Amino acid sequence: MIDVKNLLLGMALTIVAAGCSDGSSNSDGGTTDTDTDTDTDTGTDTGPVECTQVAYSGNFEITTQADVATLAGYAAITGDLTIKCPSCADLNALICLTAVGGDLWIDGNAALTNLDGLSALITVGENLTIEFNDALTDMGGLSALTYVGGIMLAIYDNAALTNMNGLSALTEVRGLFISRNDALTKLDGLSALTSTRGLLISYNSALNDLNGLSALTEVNGDLAFYCNNALTNLDGLGALTGVDHDLELIGNPALANIDGLGALTSVAWSDGGLIIDNNNSLTDLDGLSALTAVGMGEYSGYLSITGNNSLANIEGLSALTTVGEYIDIYGNIAIPDCEVCDLLDQITTSPSPINVHDNLDDSCTPVPTNCP
Repeated sequence: MIDVKNLLLGMALTIVAAGCSDGSSNSDGGTTDTDTDTDTDTGTDTGPVECTQVAYSGNFEITTQADVATLAGYAAITGDLTIKCPSCADLNALICLTAVGGDLWIDGNAALTNLDGLSALITVGENLTIEFNDALTDMGGLSALTYVGGIMLAIYDNAALTNMNGLSALTEVRGLFISRNDALTKLDGLSALTSTRGLLISYNSALNDLNGLSALTEVNGDLAFYCNNALTNLDGLGALTGVDHDLELIGNPALANIDGLGALTSVAWSDGGLIIDNNNSLTDLDGLSALTAVGMGEYSGYLSITGNNSLANIEGLSALTTVGEYIDIYGNIAIPDCEVCDLLDQITTSPSPINVHDNLDDSCTPVPTNCP
């Protein structure tokens, strides 16, 4: 089996070796100094950073600005790189770095406003975590990043972060988690992302725009939106056709419609279900008009619609015929029981149990066959 991480690391090193020199060399085989000073190149140049080092072997932790300087000139780190430096003002000395073989942690850098020193970074072999960087406003320094090989790209608790600009070269990640970034309003930097095995967007109190996800066509895992207080719609998800596991819309108090899910045809094809819970501004499910299946036959898939106080109709589920496991529809005080009963009549599988109660009690005439 091909070792993808080492292959990519090797490719990155090859690129650096070919591209960081003008092709000239000293007679002893050393690299000719290309900056404006007059010293002989020794790897400790006093001018601009020169990419003279190939790879740092092992893990490295940056806790001071001097540690940043220690890595100056290196093209790669074979192990993990942790940047946890409350006093660091910049990462400019890392300008040669193209690859991190293990995890990259950017954590607790209180003074760091940008990641510009990482502008050459192409690959991260394992996970990338960016958290608790109170002054960081965007991801602009990561504009060359094309590959994250671990199970997650996690962006948490960055109080000043307003957008995802800088991640525009990423087309696929295994898992993307964006949570508790209080100033984040939009996801525009993710405009090239077409697929992921899991996407969780939660507790981003100012997030009101998902247009940055406009290229996303499939989620081969869970897709979840939890407690995003300013999110009013899902319009940026217009290209999404399938979610392999759970689709969860939970506790988004301003979410008024889900029309952005108009292309979605299936949920929980291999596991999971559709959960719409406690979205108290949501009035209808018209955005689910193309959805035909939650689960695959009798083997997977549950439908749970609970505690949505303004949800007055579920006619948007008129194409749904398959629910594999169970159905919970309760605590939606504005949904007429008759509409719930009509939905149950159109389901051709045999989900069990079916829990329907505490919705709007109306009189169905005639009474649908499957009305509890």
